[in-house]
Amino acid sequence: MTITIIAFVVTMLAMTLTGVLSARHKQETTEDYLIASQTVQPWLSALSTVATNNSGFMFIGMIGYTYRLGIESIWLAAGWILGDLAVWILAYRRIRRLAGETEATTTSELIGWKKGRIDRVAVIAAGVLTLLFLGHYAAAQLKAGSTALHALLGWQMWIGVMIGTGIVIAYSFAGGIRADIYTDAAQSLAMFVSMAMIMVVGYWEIGGFSALIRNLEQQDASLVAWFPEELQFGMVPYLIGFACAGFGAMGQPHLVTRIMAIESVDKINRACFYYFLWYVPFFALSIGVGLFSRALLPELPTMEAAQAMQEPTELALPLVTMDLLPQVFVGIALGGLFAATVSTADSQIIVCSGALTHDVTKRWKKSYLASKLGTMIVTAYAVLIALFAPEGVFGLVLIAWSALGAGLGPLLLLRVYNCEYSSWTAVAMMVAAVAVVAAWHISPWNDDVLKIFPGMVAAATVYGISLIIRRFSGRGSDR
Repeated sequence: MTITIIAFVVTMLAMTLTGVLSARHKQETTEDYLIASQTVQPWLSALSTVATNNSGFMFIGMIGYTYRLGIESIWLAAGWILGDLAVWILAYRRIRRLAGETEATTTSELIGWKKGRIDRVAVIAAGVLTLLFLGHYAAAQLKAGSTALHALLGWQMWIGVMIGTGIVIAYSFAGGIRADIYTDAAQSLAMFVSMAMIMVVGYWEIGGFSALIRNLEQQDASLVAWFPEELQFGMVPYLIGFACAGFGAMGQPHLVTRIMAIESVDKINRACFYYFLWYVPFFALSIGVGLFSRALLPELPTMEAAQAMQEPTELALPLVTMDLLPQVFVGIALGGLFAATVSTADSQIIVCSGALTHDVTKRWKKSYLASKLGTMIVTAYAVLIALFAPEGVFGLVLIAWSALGAGLGPLLLLRVYNCEYSSWTAVAMMVAAVAVVAAWHISPWNDDVLKIFPGMVAAATVYGISLIIRRFSGRGSDR
């Protein structure tokens, strides 16, 4: 265990130092703090976006999800990837071009941009939505890192949350989003290698993929079923829900920020290539590790370390890592995982601080100090959720992702395609989307269709109604 702790500390120091050293390139402006002065190279932005998109969701949530459901989790991956690809093809070039033309530094400013002016009502509403749910999302990352420490080292959950908080503050004072981007690229490589090692060792231990399938089938035949049973609405809406989740990347401010930070519009296609070159194998590895974890540790839910967890299967990755890998590699994997979740949490918190100081309270827009103070306030909010929220990592991520994806994604899509909407149409779309996502979350259909799908339908319905009203009221434009 001593070797594991030393390896963990050394890896964490190396990852954190990578981010802190990025301060050499920083400028003390809010534009640099929030979007790195739009100077990030495409490969770096792509790796950072993959890491930020995945981190706690992939390492803890997705592996735990696969552990619970088995092979059918592949549909989540397939739908999510296709939806994400659609965003790259349809929207990201337009988003980067609009960001350059408007000099916007937040997603809310893009949503509120109207023919040379800013719609403050839409910007404030989008900023509040970002604060509420991206802070929620950041809490999921802190919780994911704490889950790994709890499983491998036996530390209390609050210890991991506070360590993560300290690193978030260090990143904040080091270089803002630039520190996160550099760290993301480093930890992405560390975790990819760690998960690949687990796959290789798991394959060797189990005796191949045929033995894996036999093992899972003996545990529970549903683990090797390709399609889920008893879906209330059938397979098609089930798949559309996952595709909507992938398309919901457009409504995630911490991902859109990385697109805004790429050095030019012409580099978007190159970034897309690097992104999926890394993203698709990453998703495949998470499913493979989840399946091998279930085969190797079928007793996971009864383990003592899992008893205090809201979702004990989310301990699958850290525990199988400890079971399969030498102690030094356990420490490296734990360090990479923890760094991944913390850097993601920090990027989300920085975006939230931008929402607070740029969108909600405009008077602090140009204050570099206010941006950092905003980061401290949002960090405190995320810490409270991480410590006291009853949901597991997977649940926290899906709630936040769905609310943001349905609440902001459709509006940003309309904006980049020059479709007009009034201030109150924008607010109504956000409110309807979030309300439906929340209602669907507690409905009996939550497992049948991912909540972001009905949320997006609600937003689109509100916009459609606004067009009908505008047409019959005789107005030529929506102001």
